[in-house]
Amino acid sequence: MFVIESYPVAVFFCVVTMLCWGSWSNTQKLVSPKWRFELYCWDFVNGIVLAAFILAFTLGSFGDHGRRFISDIQQADNESICGAIVAGIIFNSANILFMAAISLAGMSVAFSVGAGLSLVLGVIVNFLNSPVGNIFLLVPGVALIVVAILLNARAFGKMSARSTTISTKGLLLSICSGLLMGLYYKYVANSMFPDPLKPITGMLSPYTAICIFSMGVFLSNLVLNPLMMAKPFVGTQVNFSEYFEGSWKDHLLGVSGGFIWCIGMLFSVIASYKAGAAISYGLASGAIVVASIWGIFCWREFKGAPKGTQLILNVMLVCFLVGLLLIVFAR
Repeated sequence: MFVIESYPVAVFFCVVTMLCWGSWSNTQKLVSPKWRFELYCWDFVNGIVLAAFILAFTLGSFGDHGRRFISDIQQADNESICGAIVAGIIFNSANILFMAAISLAGMSVAFSVGAGLSLVLGVIVNFLNSPVGNIFLLVPGVALIVVAILLNARAFGKMSARSTTISTKGLLLSICSGLLMGLYYKYVANSMFPDPLKPITGMLSPYTAICIFSMGVFLSNLVLNPLMMAKPFVGTQVNFSEYFEGSWKDHLLGVSGGFIWCIGMLFSVIASYKAGAAISYGLASGAIVVASIWGIFCWREFKGAPKGTQLILNVMLVCFLVGLLLIVFAR
């Protein structure tokens, strides 16, 4: 399997993850206005599964290190398999709430609040689980992320006082999503052998772990998404027949969103071997900045905001960037 052997390359892979995770939600914004996020979610999950298996049979099946995908999955023990599946279930629960938050509050709010909380919680959980990195740089880095979250909430408050297009329910969904999203990564990391050059019997390679993770996402979606369709956070019930009425563009955008997200996930996991899980997850969560830039400057989600809102948003982005740089140098 393909293995990263230097820290600079690991940082580069985290940057790719940052771009993937910060940009996939554009596909949700590009679908038809009538294409509900519950319908989009079916294609998004299919895209994750498709990407996971393509990457496993390519990057995960070539090279001189570790175990090839087929050999690895044949020797996997129940504990490792269950850990990866649990991670998929937790992620999908969080992601459904996250998609609902995007549809209600927009990308900049959903990412800054939801993904910001996920970053803070994820760095703490992953550092406690695998203490790699300088805590004296990690702590102020995370603190700046918290400041950025509070600034975004302040900007949200100024905007929602002027406009009804930003939903308080969307903000609450972002918070719930972030609290869940910060937990799943640890289970993926624990299912993999810690040294890519020294495979451990029963444990998984990152490629196998992501494939099993994707199956956890897929299976949980068969339960969770129908519940969302029957009891939506906003609007009327969604019928299954509506899915088959969607255009090829809508379906392709959903699959593309999942595909892009999964590439970012795998790159983050591969990079964690050299960077450490806390730093890899923290740096990749620079996706918050990328998504905020998309939401603020491309989708104009804060257009018409009261005076002073843009300054708050600019300071928020600076805090995010400085916080992420401190997380990078914590290695």
